[in-house]
Amino acid sequence: CASNIEGKILTIISEFHLRGFSEDPDLQPLLFGLFLSMYLVTVLGNLLVILAVISDPHLHTPMYFFLSNLSLADIGVMSTTVPKMLTNIQTHSRVISYVGCLTQMSLFIIFACMDDLLLTVMAYDRFMAICHPLHYPVIMNLHLCGFLVLVSLLFALFESQLCILIALGFTNFTEVKISNFFCDPTQVLSLSCYDNFSGNMIKYFIGAIYGFLPVLGILLSYYEIVSSILTIPSLSGKYKTFSACASHL
Repeated sequence: CASNIEGKILTIISEFHLRGFSEDPDLQPLLFGLFLSMYLVTVLGNLLVILAVISDPHLHTPMYFFLSNLSLADIGVMSTTVPKMLTNIQTHSRVISYVGCLTQMSLFIIFACMDDLLLTVMAYDRFMAICHPLHYPVIMNLHLCGFLVLVSLLFALFESQLCILIALGFTNFTEVKISNFFCDPTQVLSLSCYDNFSGNMIKYFIGAIYGFLPVLGILLSYYEIVSSILTIPSLSGKYKTFSACASHL
């Protein structure tokens, strides 16, 4: 290990300890009820979105196809993190195994990355619908929509595997406590004594690709959308056109 972590106790571990929200035993039932309610409402709401899109033929459009996949990714993010936290509250144990932590981290990255990429794809869909309405039905066909979702999934899997490969390269850790209620990737990676320049560059590269580029894509799409809307002479026409972005917003 690098000299800047000299003096710290380094250890090979088989488990981590999640910090959670509070040590007060009187607050545990309140926290359990609060987060269980939020989890059930979130999952139910997203399931209703998916069922509505599937059952209503009027919603069989690219925008709502992407929206249903976004809801599925949201369910995945919540189901990866919250049930483990609820179990920890009930059992009064905050231990998570090394393998379990890496698995949770991997699934969280996949679903969270899918969220980002699907929001970017939906912004592109709205850009095509508003800025190129005549070409929209031809370009945004079922095959392209399925391809964009598949590409988003593949990129999410690629990011997840990169982070897991970096984490598996860690053999020693400075401590075992994670300052979060789940295995947040940044928290897990920061616990290691790993201090390699190329490893840091990989992490920065991942952050730029999966953080900066999706935001840039959304901003550019909406810049073109707003520019097109401003050319519409009537106020009602502007409102009607921009309301087409309501689902994405």
